[in-house]
Amino acid sequence: MSTATSPTAHGPRLVDWRIRFGVLALIWGFSFLFIKVGTEGFAPFQVTFGRLLFGTAVLAVVMAIKRERLPRGRRTWLHLTVAAFLLNALPFSLFSYAELTIPSTLAGICNATTPLWGMVLSLVALSEDRPTRVRAAGLGIGFVGVLTVLGAWQGFSGLDVTGTALALLASFSYAVGWIYVRRTLAGNGASNLSLAGTQVGIATLQLAVVTPVFTSLPSSVEVVPLLAVIALGALGTGYAMLLQYGLVAEVGPTTAAMVTYFIPVIATAAGVAVLGEHLGWNTPVGAAVVLAGAALTQRRGPSRKPRTTIRATASPSTPPPAVPHDAHPAAVPSGTHPAAATAVASPTAGVPQDNAPGA
Repeated sequence: MSTATSPTAHGPRLVDWRIRFGVLALIWGFSFLFIKVGTEGFAPFQVTFGRLLFGTAVLAVVMAIKRERLPRGRRTWLHLTVAAFLLNALPFSLFSYAELTIPSTLAGICNATTPLWGMVLSLVALSEDRPTRVRAAGLGIGFVGVLTVLGAWQGFSGLDVTGTALALLASFSYAVGWIYVRRTLAGNGASNLSLAGTQVGIATLQLAVVTPVFTSLPSSVEVVPLLAVIALGALGTGYAMLLQYGLVAEVGPTTAAMVTYFIPVIATAAGVAVLGEHLGWNTPVGAAVVLAGAALTQRRGPSRKPRTTIRATASPSTPPPAVPHDAHPAAVPSGTHPAAATAVASPTAGVPQDNAPGA
């Protein structure tokens, strides 16, 4: 029975995976709108802290219900601390600061460049990752798409360089974090939920230390920005992560990661329809080129079958070594990068496996 139709280990699903796929795309696509609205009433660090706090609350409740134990080992906690910074605290804060000066549509498109950064970094970080002509072409196409979005032929006129750079740096941080997690936490004995919940909790503590230093309490709390931060955390960082886990388990990482194609589209539509953001022709065109390039960077060449040497002592019934299929997706950037759920299992490290496009 295929994984797409078989019940999961927790029993049959009550809601079809396609519906949950659509809900996940909507939640993550609207995350950039939530950030924009949140920064209208709170400082960027406060938005990030609230996002992580409410996300941690959701994950903690689920962990308690399922009686999940916290990870063990000082080394594991050290790696999770670094992962929390690279995949949660830093990029979430950078996107919040970026959206002070750039529209949410541009932030969503910058977010889609993560697999391009991931490919470049994986070539440096992993010697076994060899580029193919198709993947190299995808990297070049993606770069052209970024220049199109930014309006390079106009000398980047009207573009806020600082905000855009922060958004691109956030995407770069995701790529670095994916590679780090793949190298340090893949194959860890703890469950995905335990590692993910712990990671987001650590990121919350990191922001709890930083936020009071750089911000002061707002004189008044507006309802709409507060609701945006709650939705960003509870839905985009907590509930969406649980949805992604279910999809990966049911239909596989490749199909689940396809949701990333819809995130910049939904982010752009939400920014234009709800926030009234201006959209030039180069923004959707460039975004499409970026996604096309990102998809090509995930193309895998034809696998070479290893030569088999028959030994007299080998038993034909001996099963091959088991490949861990419960790799840690805790590095899911909790509402922004669904493909991170499969990154650590990827042979290319830092980019999703099996043609997963990234987000």
